Amino acid sequence: MTLTDKIDEYGRPAWIAATVLGFIVWWPIGLSLLAFTIWSGRMGCGRYGMERWQSKMNRMQEKMDRMRERGQNFGSGFGGGLWSPPSSGNKAFDEYRAETLRRLEEEQREFQDFLARLREAKDKAEFDQFMADRRSRGNTPPPAPQGQ
Repeated sequence: MTLTDKIDEYGRPAWIAATVLGFIVWWPIGLSLLAFTIWSGRMGCGRYGMERWQSKMNRMQEKMDRMRERGQNFGSGFGGGLWSPPSSGNKAFDEYRAETLRRLEEEQREFQDFLARLREAKDKAEFDQFMADRRSRGNTPPPAPQGQ
């Protein structure tokens, strides 16, 4: 059992205490402990902060998609729709631009789907590893409850 495993048993308060003690002993130790706890996700602000940011970006993308759909329902107002850029005067270029934008949006959706599948696969692999570790560490069954 490593030192980090022992500190992890006590949870976040133990990491905070270790970091404070590190600063008291010698500031580079405290700074390195602080960086380690944030980087490893033990303080809940590394990996989870990115997930929160990603969820905010997904919500914003959904709102933009809804607004774009509403804008297309207005018909051919300014530039052919609320969110369409104004016409350049060249019909071939306008069609090319519209097709390129459509293709880029489709690629963006495919990439977001790929990232979601990648996250799911990573979560499944981590869970499978956890279960394998749990099985290998606990080969003995837990004691049966004793009736009174």
